[in-house]
Amino acid sequence: MILTALAALLMQPATPAPADPAYLETQRQALAALTAADGWRTTASGLKYRVLIGRGTGQRPRATDNVKVHYVGRFSNEEVFDSSVARGEAAVFPLNRVIRGWTEGVQLMSIGERYEFAIPADLAYGTGRGPIPNGAVLFFKVELIAINPPEAG
Repeated sequence: MILTALAALLMQPATPAPADPAYLETQRQALAALTAADGWRTTASGLKYRVLIGRGTGQRPRATDNVKVHYVGRFSNEEVFDSSVARGEAAVFPLNRVIRGWTEGVQLMSIGERYEFAIPADLAYGTGRGPIPNGAVLFFKVELIAINPPEAG
């Protein structure tokens, strides 16, 4: 299994710096700006997503499956903080071992599809972790390459 920067973030200690009210407001506004008119949908949990490429047919992963994806993660200010595309190597991981927004969102996808996710802080890293600030909304463009059943063990 490939240990990506995204997975490495999960292992870093939380950095719960006090939330800056102005920053939190920019994050709230970033989510509010994503409308149905631009193709964005919102799940019951608050995850926002839109289909970039795909028709919504075919096998979808379960939370316990291992998935292989390419992704680019950025902040609301467009700064990229992680990218399997830039590394030239797709990421492989158990879907239930990543942030909740990924677990929920990638299960909506079929192989070959590309989605964009806007993940509120409470479905991501909340109070921060590693380079992720407290209260950050995370944006990911994700392509689902493969689905494999969970490894026995």
